[in-house]
Amino acid sequence: MKTFALLALAAVAKLANAHATVFAVFINGVDQGLGNSASGYIRSPPNNSPLVDVTSPDMRCNVNNSPAAKTLKVKAGDEVTFEWHHNTRDASDDIIDISHLGPVMTYIAPSSSNGAGNVWLKLAEDGFAAGKWAVERLVQNRGKHSVKIPNIAAGQYLLRPEIIALHEGFRLQGAQFYMECVQIEVQGTGGVPLPAGAAIPGIYSANDPGVLFDLYGGFTSYQIPGPRVWNGVGAPVDSAPKPTTSRPAAAPVTTSKALAAPVTTSKAPVAPKPTTLVTKPVTTAPAPSPVAGAVAKYGQCGGINYIGSKTCAAGSTCKEWNPYYFQCV
Repeated sequence: MKTFALLALAAVAKLANAHATVFAVFINGVDQGLGNSASGYIRSPPNNSPLVDVTSPDMRCNVNNSPAAKTLKVKAGDEVTFEWHHNTRDASDDIIDISHLGPVMTYIAPSSSNGAGNVWLKLAEDGFAAGKWAVERLVQNRGKHSVKIPNIAAGQYLLRPEIIALHEGFRLQGAQFYMECVQIEVQGTGGVPLPAGAAIPGIYSANDPGVLFDLYGGFTSYQIPGPRVWNGVGAPVDSAPKPTTSRPAAAPVTTSKALAAPVTTSKAPVAPKPTTLVTKPVTTAPAPSPVAGAVAKYGQCGGINYIGSKTCAAGSTCKEWNPYYFQCV
C-alpha cells in the first residue's frame, strides 16, 4: 500500500510540473515585455494550476480576474502573439509537458463586462490537423500562437487565450483548462461593435465530445468544443455542425519539422477585407500499417496492470508519463 501511495504521489508531482501560463504578448512581432507581473497587462492566476470545473466562474479569466496595471494598445489588423511558459521565459523552459495534448483557442469580450454575461466571441481555434495537435505546434514554436485583431469598435477588451489539455480527458473533470485574460485597448474609428456572444461558464459542458475525450482510444476525429469562430461582421452563428479533424484510427502519424515562426491559428477577419477564417479539416494519407504486434503512435505501450504489446510502431518510442501509463510518442 505504501509503495502504491508513493507511485501515485510521484505521478501527480510529474503532472503538476507540466503546467503553463501566458507570460508575455507580442504586437506585430514586438515584445511587450513581461505581462504576468504586478505591473503587467495580464490578469494572471497565482500559479499555473489548471481548472477542471467547466461550470466555475473562474473559467472566464482564471482565479485572479482582477484588473491588471496596464492595457496594451492595438489597432484593427494588428497581430497579437501570446507566449506561454511553464516556469520562465528562458530558452530552456519546456513550455508545457508534451503529454498535455489538446486544442488552443482565443476569445474576446468587452473589458467593461469583466467577462460576465453573453459577451464572449471566439476569434481563433486550432485542434488536431495533419497528424498533430495544437499543443504540439505550440511547443514547437516556443509557446507562441497568434490572432489578428478584427475590425471592431474602439474600446477596451479582454483577450482570452486558452489551452485544453486532454491527457486525462477520458474521465469526467479530467480535461485541464488553462487560460488568462490580456487587457487591450483597440484604437481607431469605423469598427463594428461586438455582437452578443456566449457566456462563460456555459461555452463547455463536462460531457462535450471535445472535453470528455479519450486521447488514447484510437480516435478518428476531434471536434473543438465551444462556439464557432466569429466571422467579424455580424452575430455569431452556431447552428451548423462544427468541422472535425481526423486521422486514420490505427496508422502511425509522421511528425513534421518544427515551424520557424509563431503559429497563427484560425482567426477572425480584419480590416479592410473581413473574411471568415476557421480551422479547416486537414486529411492526411494513411501511413504504412505498423508491423504486427506493434502499437500505433499515441497508443498505450505499458504501465501498471497493462496487458498488451510494448513495442511501438516505427518512428515512435515508448515513453513513461506516469507509473500507470506509457505511451508511444
